[in-house]
Amino acid sequence: MNMANKNSAWRSPWVIGWVAMVAIFFTMNLIMILLAVNNDSGLVVEDFYERGQDYEKNMLKRQARDPGWQMEVQLPKKIEIDQSVLCRFVVKDKAGEAVTPDAVILYVYRPSDASQDFSIPMKVVEPGVYETQVAFPLIGAWDMLVSAKLGEDEFNTPKRVGVGIDWQP
Repeated sequence: MNMANKNSAWRSPWVIGWVAMVAIFFTMNLIMILLAVNNDSGLVVEDFYERGQDYEKNMLKRQARDPGWQMEVQLPKKIEIDQSVLCRFVVKDKAGEAVTPDAVILYVYRPSDASQDFSIPMKVVEPGVYETQVAFPLIGAWDMLVSAKLGEDEFNTPKRVGVGIDWQP
């Protein structure tokens, strides 16, 4: 009996190491699965099927109506948490002349948490230039979308920013 214990596989550090690695692997996967199931990011729209129908036809219509505007979102290089910064939106036509849309709205999205999303209407400073103050409550990546509406048409320009870090794509 003493000889059986001496030759047991459980006495080998290699077997113990492999069993520990497999146990860690399954434990971490279980934790990731539980986090994914319990934390809904809210990034999927409710009516995804309806919005996806005739997508190609709608995109072709939108491209045909595209006026060729030059749109630019301007922000400071460094943005701190809860610090109000000036967001400027400049829109020009193909010839470089100022464009005056009916409405300009800044939409701010938190990719990891839809409950932090918000929107702010932008005010006209001069023809073709719109501004608003914006403050980001959390550190990390934020997606911005400036929407310029002219009649029934809507033209968007995106921008991704890093808040509280030295990162600007």
